[in-house]
Amino acid sequence: MLKVKEILKATRAKLISGNRDTSIKGISIDSRTLKPGEAFIAIKGPNFDGHNFINQAIERKASCIIYHSPGLGVRGRAAREVVFIKVNDTVRALGDIAGFHRRKFDIPVIVVTGSNGKTTTKDMIAAVLSKNLKVLKNSGTKNNHIGLPLTLLALSPAIDTVVLEAGTNHPGEIAYLARVALPNIAVITNVGPSHLQYFKNLEGVCKEKISIIKYLKEPRIAVLNRDDSLLNKFLKQKAALPLIFGFGIKNKTDFYATKIKSLSAKLQFTVNRKYKFTLNTPGIYNVYNALAAITVARILGMEYTDIIERLRAFTMLEDRLSFVKLNNIQFINDTYNSNPTSLKQALDVLEELKTGGRKIFVMGDMLELGNCDELFHRLAGERAARACDVFITVGSLTKFAADTAKRIGFDTRNIFTCETNREAKDVLFGQISLRPDDIVLVKGSRSMKMEEILENPDN
Repeated sequence: MLKVKEILKATRAKLISGNRDTSIKGISIDSRTLKPGEAFIAIKGPNFDGHNFINQAIERKASCIIYHSPGLGVRGRAAREVVFIKVNDTVRALGDIAGFHRRKFDIPVIVVTGSNGKTTTKDMIAAVLSKNLKVLKNSGTKNNHIGLPLTLLALSPAIDTVVLEAGTNHPGEIAYLARVALPNIAVITNVGPSHLQYFKNLEGVCKEKISIIKYLKEPRIAVLNRDDSLLNKFLKQKAALPLIFGFGIKNKTDFYATKIKSLSAKLQFTVNRKYKFTLNTPGIYNVYNALAAITVARILGMEYTDIIERLRAFTMLEDRLSFVKLNNIQFINDTYNSNPTSLKQALDVLEELKTGGRKIFVMGDMLELGNCDELFHRLAGERAARACDVFITVGSLTKFAADTAKRIGFDTRNIFTCETNREAKDVLFGQISLRPDDIVLVKGSRSMKMEEILENPDN
């Protein structure tokens, strides 16, 4: 795949030992899964340091070691048989190598970013395009400075197009990922109050998202949601408008949805007043994700009949507003993450659903909201009080939500504040006596690990 001299060129690094013409079969950051002939990059993270596993990588027959620790000694058999490259920063080197590799391929690269819906939109685009193309995408949510470069390094001549998701929680991260990926098409789903601890306000979030446009490669197409107020403001400032989607009108929006119907766990809508679509998922907001996928597919020349077929067959990931039965009770698993916008969307779905039983909401803390954390949790409590019959909270911040629900008249006998998932699980599967016609929504930020509540309900 690569030669040592290409890695040296990409990283501007120093060759400590070994042959510049050595071939590298792949790149690995995990000594446990490294294959013979691959290069091992010693990544240092918050909880581990790859430099501690260099010997294991050599034992597994790594052909090259890329490191930055100044104290690393190279001697013995390793010095004779393994290439050693010293870089200033191994994380940055990973991105440099991935960017170098990406530039070898003249194929469409699509990068999706936004505050909500990134993963679903990325997966929808990939699912639609895979009808006719061999698509490479980052698996799950490997959308950061590690996951995105590793995905690009899997590029091969067999791939027709790449669909990537780019995430951020600090200023400058989207620009960095865009410089690595050099997208031809950028999709921005929306701008919402996520990671405000680092972006301060919505304008800061918007600036971060639209920074991707600067690094677009020909034909330089941006796909934006006109219905998002901040993106719409940005659109008005641009002399040449990108392709846009939304629930808008024909003269202002390239791809727009009308006649939207929510039918239990399905959505039906019409695009550009002509093409009828069905999604096997609830949540009106998923129409936006589908519109982005439709826009990209049309840019790449797909017929509407094929797009309709692929979106009808699309299924959501298991931790994103997915319906699951546990002990004959209907649960909505939306445990991947939470922020004010996605929480409101999930509660909208809960409120819309028809049931003869109770609607129960298990809410975990929303994190990284900075000085706005109390405000957004109180607003969440107000919204939850209108959507559910039983309100169970987990964590210190959700106590503000429970307090607000009480203040506006929610029955205190149906509010339970818990410190841990174990406690919430005991309330849910024991204290409140779940019935077959109840519906339970479980949602919280990633580090709250709310999926634990859905594991082994009998334990």
